[in-house]
Amino acid sequence: MTEVLKEQDFIELDYTGKLVEEGIVFDTTVEEVAKQNNLYDANAKYGPVRICLGKKHIIEGLDKNLIGKTVGEKYVFRIPPEDAFGQKEPKMIKLVSTNKFREQKINPMPGLQVNMDGVLGTIKAVSGGRTVVDFNHPLSGKELEYEVTVKRVITDVNEKVDATLKLLGTNMEKEVLADKLTLKSPEEVPKEMQESLKKVITETLKEIKTVSFEQVTKKPESIGQANNKI
Repeated sequence: MTEVLKEQDFIELDYTGKLVEEGIVFDTTVEEVAKQNNLYDANAKYGPVRICLGKKHIIEGLDKNLIGKTVGEKYVFRIPPEDAFGQKEPKMIKLVSTNKFREQKINPMPGLQVNMDGVLGTIKAVSGGRTVVDFNHPLSGKELEYEVTVKRVITDVNEKVDATLKLLGTNMEKEVLADKLTLKSPEEVPKEMQESLKKVITETLKEIKTVSFEQVTKKPESIGQANNKI
């Protein structure tokens, strides 16, 4: 039976993203494709990613296009800038004193990515005492093409929880009992973070009704265990 994708399905997918105009591959989950396009990073982990459809875990255009498609099929989607990383905004291109970079021992040159007050930008030009920095997303204004294959729909609640926690960037241990999720951490989780995590998790996972937090103490390793390590 053909499985049709719908909003709030958890799925595992492979994708390769390409700039339409330049024909350049800029991102992929497939190791062989990364090697073929000089994107390979030995420290990166390649393989399908797990996301929840409709929750903006991927760019909007890709999220919308996958609804109604079928598992196992390969699709190619053209995504306009407004459904990808947005159009370029002129107000995000700034003139910055070149001395500001030199004070930080940075030699400004076109193409260099810089972090200014927590905002990433790309140097576009250096002229005299002024440097032009573009704070738009590097892929803003670009039409993108994605080749996508949905490997499977994830139905196991533990896998869904693991995927959600990874997307949230937390490595807390978990325990799932019926519709209750307990997150365990050696450090106390601030109340604001607790409320934020609860909101996202219960809105993403319909199987989870309550989320609680438990502070746990890591057991010290025995001498025998420590000595057995290489």
